[in-house]
Amino acid sequence: MTDDTRDRAKTRYAQGQAAFERGSYREAVECFEEAVALAKATTPLGGEIQTWLVNAYSAVGKQSDAIALCQALARHPDLETRKQGKNLLYILQAPQLQRPTNWMTEIPDLDKLSADGAQSLGQAGYSGTKSASRPRPKLEEPTIDPSEINSKDNGFLWAALIGVALVLGGLLWLS
Repeated sequence: MTDDTRDRAKTRYAQGQAAFERGSYREAVECFEEAVALAKATTPLGGEIQTWLVNAYSAVGKQSDAIALCQALARHPDLETRKQGKNLLYILQAPQLQRPTNWMTEIPDLDKLSADGAQSLGQAGYSGTKSASRPRPKLEEPTIDPSEINSKDNGFLWAALIGVALVLGGLLWLS
């Protein structure tokens, strides 16, 4: 593998990670697939890219592809990649627990949003400029009634001062 090919693989890998982290899972799959083809699947970099590809496959709902790739990663030449492949395979093949629908929040696929669709969801789209924010009203702290304040001396201060004086006196006497 030439340095140019390796650099292009790393670039596509970084683009895939960025796409994955912003929720563009289909774009991430494309980037990772291209990066694996450039980096060679049997290299440590190829294994790392394929690990991300498993997560991207899972995110777009291609569970069978994710499981098949994990099974291949479990036989990868790189030890760390093998471990990660086995761990991911264990997670993907774990039985699904039944959960009430009100416990879950559905995460939308951000690839389906168009430029005007993002604006219809409120300020979901990034416009590049900071909007003027309204100043928040300052909360006034409640006034404390002076009759509720404990002003009686509990004697702790005097006991502490006497204790300090005794310790200092004892140190002076011993020296």
